[in-house]
Amino acid sequence: MDVILTVIREQGIRLLGGIIVLAIGFFLTHWIMKFLTRSDKFVRIEPTLKGFLQNLLKLLLYVTVILTAAGVMGIPLTSFVTILASAGVAVSLAMQGALGNFVGGLTILLLKPFKAGDYVKIGDTEGSVQSIGVFYTELTMPDNRHISLPNSNLTNTAIVNYSRESTRRVDVVFGVGYGSDIDHVRSVLLAVANRTPGVLPDPAPTVRMTACGDSSLSFTIRVWCRTPDYWEVSWTLLEDGKRALDGAGIEIPFPQIDVHMR
Repeated sequence: MDVILTVIREQGIRLLGGIIVLAIGFFLTHWIMKFLTRSDKFVRIEPTLKGFLQNLLKLLLYVTVILTAAGVMGIPLTSFVTILASAGVAVSLAMQGALGNFVGGLTILLLKPFKAGDYVKIGDTEGSVQSIGVFYTELTMPDNRHISLPNSNLTNTAIVNYSRESTRRVDVVFGVGYGSDIDHVRSVLLAVANRTPGVLPDPAPTVRMTACGDSSLSFTIRVWCRTPDYWEVSWTLLEDGKRALDGAGIEIPFPQIDVHMR
């Protein structure tokens, strides 16, 4: 009976010690992460890399605390690691998606197809990149909805980055009647392009007839602007172009079909 009580006492002390280590370790992990995220060096890290490192470091600290607590409880680390390795095989099979997302996150950080703050189109989804995590990339859509995309999907999907270059080309198309004078239409629309705020002088704006449609002749205004000014320039060209064509008496026809009765 004394032997049993001694064993229970010893195991109880170890168990209590392990619980204390877990509690202190989790508290220290929280404090360390809070301290790091507020440090000047961490703040200067690129936002894309910052979120990934933060999640990865937190995961490593938690694993270290658990292993330390297991050692205090008297569980041999070699046996514990062996058990973890054996369980890891089964878990890895069940969590192939999570592992794929982790590898995808590393691939994104290495290849850098985008970074935090970029406006991108991934598949059918468009939005501004908020953060790249260990498993998911967070986007904010234009209507302020948030969406989490698995990193593994991003490495197998075409990504359009609208923010990487400092300038973008704006194309605005107008349809005019077949009876319109081509040179006159071009001069009217070119004047609109040249006076639009935000349009860059180099490359110079151009206006050309680009198609003979079923009901109209298509003229395209093609200008360059700074990337942040893209939408404002596009909307201004569309509105001012319509006003200029109306003022010049140039018809913008409705779609029409000629029907011949026999």
